[in-house]
Amino acid sequence: MRVLVIGSGGREHALAWKLARSPRATKIYVTPGNAGTRWPASAGVAPCETLPIPADDLQRLREFAAANAIDLTVVGPEGPLVDGIVDYFQQVGLRIFGPSKQVAQLEGSKAFAKQFMSEHGIPTAPYAVARTPEEAFAYIDQHEPTLVVKADGLAAGKGVFVCDTREESRAAVQAIMVDRAFGEAGSAVVLEDRLVGRELSVLAFCDGRRAAVMPVARDHKRAHDGDQGPNTGGMGAFAPAHDVPADVVNEVVTRVIQPTLDSLIASGNSYRGVLYAGLMLTERGLMTLEFNCRFGDPEAQAILPLLKTDLIDVIDACLVGQLDRVAVEWSDEVCVAVVLASAGYPNEYRRGLPISGLDASLPNSVLFHAGTSQHGDQVVTSGGRVLTAAATGPTLAAAAERAYQLAAAVRFDGAFYRQDIGQTGAAHT
Repeated sequence: MRVLVIGSGGREHALAWKLARSPRATKIYVTPGNAGTRWPASAGVAPCETLPIPADDLQRLREFAAANAIDLTVVGPEGPLVDGIVDYFQQVGLRIFGPSKQVAQLEGSKAFAKQFMSEHGIPTAPYAVARTPEEAFAYIDQHEPTLVVKADGLAAGKGVFVCDTREESRAAVQAIMVDRAFGEAGSAVVLEDRLVGRELSVLAFCDGRRAAVMPVARDHKRAHDGDQGPNTGGMGAFAPAHDVPADVVNEVVTRVIQPTLDSLIASGNSYRGVLYAGLMLTERGLMTLEFNCRFGDPEAQAILPLLKTDLIDVIDACLVGQLDRVAVEWSDEVCVAVVLASAGYPNEYRRGLPISGLDASLPNSVLFHAGTSQHGDQVVTSGGRVLTAAATGPTLAAAAERAYQLAAAVRFDGAFYRQDIGQTGAAHT
């Protein structure tokens, strides 16, 4: 089977890495990929090739898939899904894994997602939607000072401001709606009551009617240790989160994931892909923070190494609506994924910095590339999140030790990473 993976980050490297280990895979293509998404065939691993087609060039992607007899396309980032790549591929009979453009609004518009949750009884924080700065400022002045202010559209995981004061909330609205720090994503904002509690990420393979839940993951969004600094696209993750009991996972399925699938079916839609629910356990109970319509990054790097079932088999079952016919099995181990970032991220940072130590090898570990590119014989930085060091182990502590050993072996000017990935679950392993 010839498989195309769309995207260029650590998530896409992890997807290609896992797909290449399927006995059904004969060739993997990643577009546009990065310096790590290319390798020759070896024992039990299909070869992988990188192609210079941008993830948002839907026409060229479809033309390549049709001309090269691609059997399956897997979409990594949210942008192409929101732009309708699934519908576009399906128009010419190409098999592609992900939700339709209509369904991808669950991620593409936070206002749409909040309205959907409210209409269908999915637990979420009280909120308001403002479509002008004046409307947002008026709400802030009349509300509790602690708010979360979110750009309505896609902002690469950076359009969320957790505010302690009205001044901070007003500054967030100014940045999003007036200064347009995130472009058209800031045409509206969602203003939510700020919640306090433990966050968790529950991802599930979905075939339209059924869901197969993955190990519960926990992402670390803030740039620095102790959840300090600005929000980022994610500085690391671990799975499973052993401090989340089985009854909570069951509650997520029965109150969040299954109602979402059922409501979409009732409206004439069908969710076939990965549904990601960002959640928080609060004093008010379980609350849904957001939906994503694909694997998370870095959650994918912490979850996919634990999957024992052939990923192609799982995707096939989702596409034909027969997920109940595949036993989706997971390792009993723990995986920790540590993101190595460039100095200045998530704000301004340098590119083109030489990277050394990429040939480091440790048992049960893998270095996933993200913001890297190849310049001759040298791999250099090309993004804010550069690499993810992922490792598995029998305990959270063992997995973290391996992941940090791998991270420490890599060098580039200004490299930094959080030293506390996984510590929120350490007391439960």
